Amino acid sequence: MPTFLDFEKPIAELQGRIDELRDTARDGELDIDGDVRRLQAKSDKLLRETYQRLTPWQKTQVARHPERPHFKHYVAGLIDDFMPLGGDRAFADDAAIIGGLGRFRGRRVMVIGHEKGDDTASRIRHNFGMGKPEGYRKAIRLMQLADRFGLPVVTLVDTSGAFPGVQAEERGQAEAIARSTEQCLNLGVPMVAAIVGEGGSGGAVALATGNTVLMFEHAVYSVISPEGCASILWRTADKAADAAEAMKVTAQDLMGLGVIDRVIAEPLGGAHRDPTAAIDALGDGIADALAALENQSPDALRRARREKFLAMGRA
Repeated sequence: MPTFLDFEKPIAELQGRIDELRDTARDGELDIDGDVRRLQAKSDKLLRETYQRLTPWQKTQVARHPERPHFKHYVAGLIDDFMPLGGDRAFADDAAIIGGLGRFRGRRVMVIGHEKGDDTASRIRHNFGMGKPEGYRKAIRLMQLADRFGLPVVTLVDTSGAFPGVQAEERGQAEAIARSTEQCLNLGVPMVAAIVGEGGSGGAVALATGNTVLMFEHAVYSVISPEGCASILWRTADKAADAAEAMKVTAQDLMGLGVIDRVIAEPLGGAHRDPTAAIDALGDGIADALAALENQSPDALRRARREKFLAMGRA
């Protein structure tokens, strides 16, 4: 059974009834195929209708779904011969941000992204995808390496934000994020960024300042989490749904504002319901974006990237 979100309770109840019917008929004496088909059709219809009218807060919940694909799943599905490269050559290796060399559909690339983990132990090990200064400095090092060897950079963004701990601040968190963003802008090779889950604050922007920014249909991207915004404006996180609505966090809103360049459709019910299809769809989007950036000079890539981000908010 998949993990159902709060707003999916009616769907969960139907799926529960389907499972009960199947359990009852396991001895083979009852013919329940017709009933199962009827209930499954009703469940599919309800799922479709529910996901066609998701609110921004509900999309935030989908973007955070624990069964949604993570960095390691995208690498396994899209990157051949992946060779992870660790460490920032200054302090440590940060497991929240992973990067390395590989081949994407026959093309050599540098792939970098946030890894949240998918169980308690791995989430703790990867710090829930919240990068520390050494993680962003590692990303800078890998981007510089890609630039030196003429390799396109592909980033997969999925973080609630950079780690806000005291030790991270002592080691220069803000400076590391700023330098990583600067390095994205200075790249002389194509850079394609994809918001695959949460895109939170500067911790996301530091890996998302690309020539082309893709975003999954039910991902979210914002300067702060809805809970954080609500806590500042209303002094309570209970207003998170109102904050999500006001902040325009959805892919559809951000496409209209010119913050992202393409929305990648997800399987019905979200990427977590069919990870393979979601990964393939993202792969097609990345391939199209890289093809459009081929044969451009380093100066042209830098100029287009800078103009793209400087133009935001002018209209």
